[in-house]
Amino acid sequence: MATPVAYEQPTVNKAWRAFLDHLPTLAVILLCQLGIFFVALVVLVALLLTANVLLGTAAGSLDQPSPIMELIANVGQLPFVIILNLVGVLFMAVPAMHYESGLTITPSMALGALSRRPMRFLLAGLLFAVASTVGFVLCFLPGVAVALVMPVYVNRIFNTNEPILDAFKGSFHAVYQSERGFTFVWIQLLTVLVTLVLTLCTCFVGGLVVFPMASFYIQNMAYHQGVLR
Repeated sequence: MATPVAYEQPTVNKAWRAFLDHLPTLAVILLCQLGIFFVALVVLVALLLTANVLLGTAAGSLDQPSPIMELIANVGQLPFVIILNLVGVLFMAVPAMHYESGLTITPSMALGALSRRPMRFLLAGLLFAVASTVGFVLCFLPGVAVALVMPVYVNRIFNTNEPILDAFKGSFHAVYQSERGFTFVWIQLLTVLVTLVLTLCTCFVGGLVVFPMASFYIQNMAYHQGVLR
C-alpha cells in the first residue's frame, strides 16, 4: 500500500515541489549519465584508433570505417548503452519509489535500489524494449499502447517482487482493464504533449525540468485514478 499522499489529487504545484525535493537526486542521475557517456566516447575512440593501427588499411579510416571497425564500435558501445539505459530509468523510478514510500529519495537510495537487483531491471528493460519495438514496427499503435503502461510497469518492477512477466501483464491489466484506466491513458497523452511542446519551446533546456515533473505527476495520477494501488 502506497503512502496516503500518493492518492491525493495531483497538481502541477505538487509535481513542482516533488521535483525540487528530488533535485539533488535527479542531478546526480543526470551527471552519472553524462559521465558514462563521456567514458563511452573515450573508449569508443580508443577502440577505433587501436583497430585502425592494428588492422591498417584493411580497417579503413575513422572517416570511412570498414565493416570490421563498425563491428568493433557497436560491440564496444553495447555495455555503455545498457548501463545508460539502466541509469536513465531512474528518472521514472524515483517518483515511483517516492510515492510508494512517502520518502524523499536520496541519490544513494536511488542508485542503491538499482545496484541491488541489476539483472531484474536489465531483463525487465529488455522485455519492454522488445515489446515496444515490435509494436511500433507492426502497426505503430500497439507500440504506443505498450509505451503508455511504462509508468505502471516501472513502479511494479521497482516496488514489488513480482516476476517480470507477471509485472508486465499486470501493468497492461491495470491500465487497460481497470475502471479508470482509459482516463489515465488520456491524461498521460495530454501530459506528454504538453511536455513536448514546452521542451521544444525552450530549445530542449526546459525538458530538464518538465520531464521529471511529468514523471512525478503521472505517478501521482496513476495512484489517484486507481491504476496503482
